[in-house]
Amino acid sequence: MTSSLAVPFRHGLLSISAAAVAWGVGGAVAALLLRTSGLGPVAVSCWRFGVAALCLALLRSLTRGADRSGADRSGARRGAAVLTGLGLAVSQCAYFGSVQYAGLGLGTLITIGAGPVLTSLGGHLLLGERLTRRAVAAVALALAGLALLVAAPAAGPRPALGVSLAVLAGAGQSGLTLWARGGGSARASTGAFATGLLCLLPFAAVQGVLPTAGDPALTGGALLFLGTVPTLLAYRWYFSGLTAVPGATASVLVLLEPATAALIGVLFLGEPFTAGLVAGSALLLAAIAALARA
Repeated sequence: MTSSLAVPFRHGLLSISAAAVAWGVGGAVAALLLRTSGLGPVAVSCWRFGVAALCLALLRSLTRGADRSGADRSGARRGAAVLTGLGLAVSQCAYFGSVQYAGLGLGTLITIGAGPVLTSLGGHLLLGERLTRRAVAAVALALAGLALLVAAPAAGPRPALGVSLAVLAGAGQSGLTLWARGGGSARASTGAFATGLLCLLPFAAVQGVLPTAGDPALTGGALLFLGTVPTLLAYRWYFSGLTAVPGATASVLVLLEPATAALIGVLFLGEPFTAGLVAGSALLLAAIAALARA
């Protein structure tokens, strides 16, 4: 008989897995924008947060009184939104930079590869989360898969810079995960996305906010998709899943993102296809399967 605790845990697994796949697709869309629209990584991130904040604001105006209780935000809630927005701005901007300079596959893999180690150790040391043998084995399996994937040749023009930005992005994402698991009010709110937008807007203004190349309809559709599915919805799914899923488990589930991104990079963006890519992706999926059985 399924226990009452197993139901929210399974829902959490599905929510985080869906978020990871959405992020992987979002990375591919961002890579396409960086190649065709004339936008840089900061500008793409800026549009991403702007679209998400606008959609949430429109949704609130349509529902009106449905969220009346949240109209008077406490100082703590506003502070949480600012911190979440700062974390999202740093991690996402650094991630898109890594995609531009190291390629979609390698940039995504390095970004997410830091997650299992940092989040597992942080959850154990800071939050007292117990590391089961299955969780440790899954993390080890995932890291082995990542090692194979990272050994693949880089598709970007400046791999060293891209790898550095990817590590920064991974650290930011792990920090948000640990904060949310530790009782922090990390959530995909209008304030969080608006904070990310305001943080990046000055840099995007220097880099160029408006697209200068490509098909305007395709670029607009890609920016709209990027702001809604991999940003607004995915972060809501992710933070919701973290209420029931330990940080170490979440960090391994998020490895669905690089597997998705690597597959899309090979199939649609012309990135290298190697035996290491196949073997590494298989190990990542095996790690996720081990956690699902747990």
